Amino acid sequence: MARLSREFYAGGTVETAQKLLGKYLVRMLDGKPLVGRITETEAYIGRCDKACHAYNYRRTERTAVLFGPPGHAYIYFIYGMYHCLNFVTEAEGEPAAVLIRAVEPTAGIETIRRLRFGDRPMTAYRRKNFMNGPGKVCQGFALTTAENRLDLTGDTLFVCDSPADIGLPRPDLPRERMCAGPRVGVDYAEEARDFPWRFWLEKEE
Repeated sequence: MARLSREFYAGGTVETAQKLLGKYLVRMLDGKPLVGRITETEAYIGRCDKACHAYNYRRTERTAVLFGPPGHAYIYFIYGMYHCLNFVTEAEGEPAAVLIRAVEPTAGIETIRRLRFGDRPMTAYRRKNFMNGPGKVCQGFALTTAENRLDLTGDTLFVCDSPADIGLPRPDLPRERMCAGPRVGVDYAEEARDFPWRFWLEKEE
């Protein structure tokens, strides 16, 4: 199965966050793929970004993966409730990552729905807010800190350009444009709170 190479993740973090939009996150679970089209990302760069867990090269047991080779998963637990999926970027020794904020499920949707909502019905509200947040992405793709450090060039969790790369049909997509703005929930990060490092896809009228 085709997937993005390690070289893809080794580039600049802001550029990588933009290039990930429209690509497909694949999580193999019990031999079957859960697939979602990435629609929102955020960039975090330790050397200059006070919102990054490894700002100013602060290395801890949790952030050690950010200093490792690019193309690995950095998954952390926040607020005692949610997991967040990030992709380690840039050269080894440069702590940086892209947070996956939202996806649109395209395959394995019933399994994703059960992981998100259990036996509760799929209301209009739940459909609208299905996978539009980083905690929702991890819940729907069964990702926890147990999957932290996974190699994104492996067979468990990876990204591909198209569903056709894993033998699934290509969806019909509307015309979209990329938007940019400040990241969510980083008001504590002083000047970094205003960095326009959140990127998302918006349908064109």
